[in-house]
Amino acid sequence: MLNEKESKINIPGPVGILESVLSRGDTDAPLSSINGVVIICHPHPQHGGTMDNKVVTTLMRTYRDLGVHVLRFNFRGVGKSEGVFDNAKGELDDLRHVIMWAQSNLSHSPVLMAGFSFGSSIAARASYEVEGLRHLTLVAPPVERYEYDRDGIFNAPLCVIQGDQDERVVAQGVYDWLSHLHSSAELIRYHDASHFFHGFLSALKTDLTDTLVRQITL
Repeated sequence: MLNEKESKINIPGPVGILESVLSRGDTDAPLSSINGVVIICHPHPQHGGTMDNKVVTTLMRTYRDLGVHVLRFNFRGVGKSEGVFDNAKGELDDLRHVIMWAQSNLSHSPVLMAGFSFGSSIAARASYEVEGLRHLTLVAPPVERYEYDRDGIFNAPLCVIQGDQDERVVAQGVYDWLSHLHSSAELIRYHDASHFFHGFLSALKTDLTDTLVRQITL
């Protein structure tokens, strides 16, 4: 499965196939020794969110270049994934099936998780169900609209990425939420970045790379 750099996969989901792409992590990279796989969740399906979103693909390249295998997928009703949008409930079930697929087919790979906007909530909620989760990255999390933490505690190192000029997420709400977490978390903050991080994607990749290496190799 991982002999090719990138493979298209149809993962069996709760209401049909989930269109997915598995990208092989670079060898001899800073995190290649953990042989991990990160599952990335895309933004809101009803607002144009797909696994090919530029923030999602920037996350993919970040993890891939660090030596982590990357599994990204389209939620139900997006692209070639079957089903229809289900207001975050069905999308959480979609992610559960993707996690099960990864654990069954990449059985020796520890799991990391990441999500952008709407997808960050799905990733955060599912993170509690992954035993031995190595890391969680949340990008522009709309904490005022969706569920995230359980009593302020996450079960893995956490990185949050947020722009002050976000037109879809209340940035100060994210910072206030972070300040009340009981788990340690690192914040990557861009004073001039909007929701989609236009003009900041290269910086995001560089800064997240540094953070991941520091948090995962501690």
